[in-house]
Amino acid sequence: MKPILYGDLRSGNCYKVALLASLLEIDFELSFVDVMKGEARSEQFSKINDFQKVPAWQDSNGFLAESNAILNYLAEIHESKLLPADPWLKAQVLKWQFWEQYVHEPAVAVARFICLYQKKPENRLDELKVCQQKSHAALLKLEQHLASHSFLVDNQFSIADISLFAYTHVAEEGEISLDPFPKIQDWLSRVESTSGFKSMAQLKSSLT
Repeated sequence: MKPILYGDLRSGNCYKVALLASLLEIDFELSFVDVMKGEARSEQFSKINDFQKVPAWQDSNGFLAESNAILNYLAEIHESKLLPADPWLKAQVLKWQFWEQYVHEPAVAVARFICLYQKKPENRLDELKVCQQKSHAALLKLEQHLASHSFLVDNQFSIADISLFAYTHVAEEGEISLDPFPKIQDWLSRVESTSGFKSMAQLKSSLT
């Protein structure tokens, strides 16, 4: 069967899966899920992903949730160099992916969601400020690492970079300036210069 990605490409978590699938030249379909209308919590979507959130990936093996799990799965089954074979380096990739979901994403992505999706409702302005402060701390950690590394793991482009790129490159949509982080800006440019790279807009245009 032709694989299906369920989600919304404005979501960084969905975009990272679409980007990797594109880089791996996987022929897949996008099935749009409107999270703002609650479609991810619908009974129909719950049968696909009982975690009730996007993205979800479907192929001949079944359904898989969680963006970074999908990245690892796709890189593994396609024997991609974007996932190192060496156990230590693979663990380093996982380290950054866990950090992205536990520290980076809850700050940067939530700030962006409040600004971009919800248009800064009054009752979330205090939360937005906290998220922006936490985002600055997370980005500072990333900046410090990139001061001595071209890419996150072993100076080689990997799915760790895809994981962190997804929300970092749109941080300003959460009113989080990247001006204080020149090393991050350089790294974003390196990722965008990778052969086969496609932006959110390019993928959306090609899949819809």
